[in-house]
Amino acid sequence: MAAAYERFHFDASFFPAHVMPLLEIIRTEKTSPQVILDLMTVGKTIKKVPVVVGNCTGFAVNRTFFPYSQSAHLLVNLGVDLFRIDQLIRNFGLPIGPFQLQDLAGYGVAVATTKEFSMSFPERTFESPVKIMEKDTIYEKGSKPKPDPSVLPIVEESRRLTNIMPGGKPISVTDEEIVEMVLFPVVNEACRVLDDGVVVRASDLDIASVLGMSFPSYRGGIIFWADTIGANRVYKSLQKWSEVYGNFFRPSRFLEERATRGIPLSAPASTSSGARPRL
Repeated sequence: MAAAYERFHFDASFFPAHVMPLLEIIRTEKTSPQVILDLMTVGKTIKKVPVVVGNCTGFAVNRTFFPYSQSAHLLVNLGVDLFRIDQLIRNFGLPIGPFQLQDLAGYGVAVATTKEFSMSFPERTFESPVKIMEKDTIYEKGSKPKPDPSVLPIVEESRRLTNIMPGGKPISVTDEEIVEMVLFPVVNEACRVLDDGVVVRASDLDIASVLGMSFPSYRGGIIFWADTIGANRVYKSLQKWSEVYGNFFRPSRFLEERATRGIPLSAPASTSSGARPRL
């Protein structure tokens, strides 16, 4: 039994598994170093890129990116056009936008994952009435995706249910602000992942974001991109939005410390006084 516990582990591929090259190897306190080495060898054998991460809700990549679709839903419920959001995220460099991604995976997945994250992180989860998006539909094989105006009444119903538009009117935001309001919360959660010791180094999360979530490689990964913008700008933007729209945008302690001290987000944890590995 003791030997079995030493072998205990998880591993996770990414959708679609035959296309996405990332393989997360999830270590636990009971996982032996040899098991990790064996799994990394297996990953390379099946032509995957293995990244060792800690155990938490969503592991490293899905936890980092859980605010991605939620921030998009938040913007829609604040009155922003969903087709505009998807287009701007594609322009940024991701292959598809957050709503196209949920269409591809199925809204049943969105409902299930939102439930898990809301249980683990209730203070920073935006629960959109996404269940009203579930619908049985037959798609024509080979057809190309295109905006479907039939979704607009569903969007209006969602806005009515959430009732978060200031004064009942859509917010006015620039294209740049939309991209930042979708991706800065991802950076914020990435900071928590680093702070919690779920990954050993920021570069692991950069690689994982590119290979697991198709973050544009020419931007260097989620943390590298945030450092090119500057932690202070990310922090100030999130702080401003949190004062208007609530805790979903509230900056993490790690981000606040790095921003105020002028330390890059990618700097080793030892340069951040409060950072501590938990796994």
